[in-house]
Amino acid sequence: MAELSLPSDPRVTIHEVETLWHGRNALQRVSFSFRGFRGELRGPARWELLRRGRAVAVVPYDPVRDTVVLIEQFRLPALAAGLEPWLVEVAAGLADGDEPDEAVAVRETLEETGLSVTALERAGRFLLSPGVADETITVFAGRVDAPPGEAGHAGLAHEHEDIRVFAVPAESAFAMIAEGRIVNISTALALFWLQANRERLRRAWAA
Repeated sequence: MAELSLPSDPRVTIHEVETLWHGRNALQRVSFSFRGFRGELRGPARWELLRRGRAVAVVPYDPVRDTVVLIEQFRLPALAAGLEPWLVEVAAGLADGDEPDEAVAVRETLEETGLSVTALERAGRFLLSPGVADETITVFAGRVDAPPGEAGHAGLAHEHEDIRVFAVPAESAFAMIAEGRIVNISTALALFWLQANRERLRRAWAA
């Protein structure tokens, strides 16, 4: 499966890749060796690797109202971790093949909030769980025209999504992190980035 191949690196030798499961995600067992910092060969080691691919998260921000649009939805892994399973999040989703990150950001914002993005600012690309998965997430802030208060519900029925959409003042969104109401790391990262860049975005986008 070409999409499950591993990139080459002269410091790393891949001995064997076994695909244990390939459903919604894929699980591989990889045997590998690598060069240590002093030039010594380390391995072979065998690790399980969860293949998730490329994801995108976007925090919808209205610079005129100084408002952030958030969503709330059920997450099975949160339940498994013993956390509140209905998480407050920003819009996010996986890329479809070679779909550009910007296109994913626009699509996911529309699907999960019903809002159209009129400008994007990229915060960066990050590994979510480097000890077990290859999933990366590219974080954006997206300019939107936010409705006041509760904005209804959204989500795709065929993906069994049931999403509550609501808008809050930016300061209230930032306070949710300190209050422990944000446990999704990509959401916290997006909000921290927006907090640090908010005034600059307001000047640029409000114009």
